[in-house]
Amino acid sequence: MAVMDLNSDLGESFGPYKIGNDEEMLTIISSANVGCGFHGGDPVVMHRTLELAKENDVGVGAHPGFNDLYGFGRRQIVGERPDDIEKMLIYQVGAIQGMAAALDMRVTHYKIHGALGNMACVDPDLAMAAARAVKAVAPDLLFLVLPGSELEKAGERIGLRLAREIFGDRAYDDAGMLVPRKQEGAVLHDPEVAAPRIVKFIEQGAIESVNGKKIPVPIDSICVHGDSPSAVEMAAAIRLALTDAGIEIRPMSQTLN
Repeated sequence: MAVMDLNSDLGESFGPYKIGNDEEMLTIISSANVGCGFHGGDPVVMHRTLELAKENDVGVGAHPGFNDLYGFGRRQIVGERPDDIEKMLIYQVGAIQGMAAALDMRVTHYKIHGALGNMACVDPDLAMAAARAVKAVAPDLLFLVLPGSELEKAGERIGLRLAREIFGDRAYDDAGMLVPRKQEGAVLHDPEVAAPRIVKFIEQGAIESVNGKKIPVPIDSICVHGDSPSAVEMAAAIRLALTDAGIEIRPMSQTLN
């Protein structure tokens, strides 16, 4: 039986502000990328998210991003030196590792959030900063990356273990990168459209761009963004479609060496 990971970006609430439905999502997915306090999340939210992940046997990863609570980490912040970005990422990884240790849990993977992740996908210097950060403090973590991106290349270059993800709720351009959120059709909202699309991608071993271009890629994990209003329905539909296709859902930490 084929095996696939289903991940989501969670733990992104902050103080009294609730983002997404983490409780429901953690009953569906197999791996959670947990906000580390810069774009979303706070110590209480991080702790509770990890607790819920543990209760549901969900793998947990660090999900660091720009220091941008106001913009939820989705604003491109230009002018930051890659060396400084590297230190910000190290800081955030340390935060989630400390919280996990308090719960006798292990952080298993690492994924860059939002605008920083998108920028690093096409900027070799930012990508290398992201790779160096995790190499410095947690070199055993799986580096969750977009296949074909500069992040993937940087991880390969310095010998990190990689997991390649595709997105269940996002559209792709002809280069295999995500269509910018401001562009019409960049975000998919209909689970009945998204679920069979993902099964098709896995069966073909290729993603398809908005212009119909097929791009062969390795696929280890599927992401559904946890802050979307349709996130729970989207994740549930994708999980059901995968299992109906004979694909077992398991955390990436259990299936990748």
